[in-house]
Amino acid sequence: METPEIIIKLTPDEALVLSDWLEQVQMTDLSRLVDDAAVWAPLHRMAGTLDKSLPGMFAADYAERLEAARRRLRPAPDSDTTDHKGSDA
Repeated sequence: METPEIIIKLTPDEALVLSDWLEQVQMTDLSRLVDDAAVWAPLHRMAGTLDKSLPGMFAADYAERLEAARRRLRPAPDSDTTDHKGSDA
């Protein structure tokens, strides 16, 4: 019996911020952060999928788009920090 793939839905802001973070992680010593090499394959697959899905990865205003997405995803200063958007995945 074949197990179906797992599908995770992200907003464009979530995808952009996650893609940037995964890129940073991959550029560092990944073995310091991920102690099980079996985790690397899904991390690389996820990063590749995000990169292909995101328009504007090489746009001149990428840094501004990324910072704007980060601002929108951060909780408001007066909100409860334990309430995370999208935590129902």
